[in-house]
Amino acid sequence: MLHGEPGAAVVERALPHAVISAVNWSEVMQKAIARRVEITGMRNELEALGLQIVPFNADDAERTASLWPATEHGGLSLGDRACLALGVSLGLPVLTADRSWARLRVGTGIRAIR
Repeated sequence: MLHGEPGAAVVERALPHAVISAVNWSEVMQKAIARRVEITGMRNELEALGLQIVPFNADDAERTASLWPATEHGGLSLGDRACLALGVSLGLPVLTADRSWARLRVGTGIRAIR
C-alpha cells in the first residue's frame, strides 16, 4: 500500500482492523528505507488509520518455528512465518501478495490481495 503496488486498495480497506507483528513492521520499515522513503511519522500515520503493531514474544517465536514443517516446501522466511503465526494466534485471516501462500494449510485463512 505504501508504494502504490497492485493490491494497495485491499490493504487500505483492511487497515482499520489490521494487526502486524513487530517483526513484520521491521520489514516494512526496512523496505521503506531501502526505497529512500522518509519514515519519520510513518508509524503514527498508519496507527492513526487503525493499524495495530503487536510485540513478538517467546510464545510467538515458538508458534512461528512450529510452522516450519508446513511451509518449508515454499521457502517461507522467518518474517513470512511470523506473519502467519500472528494470524493463527489471533484467529484472523492473513493478507498477502504471495499467491503461493494460498496452498498452505497452517490453521488460518489466507487471502491474496492481487
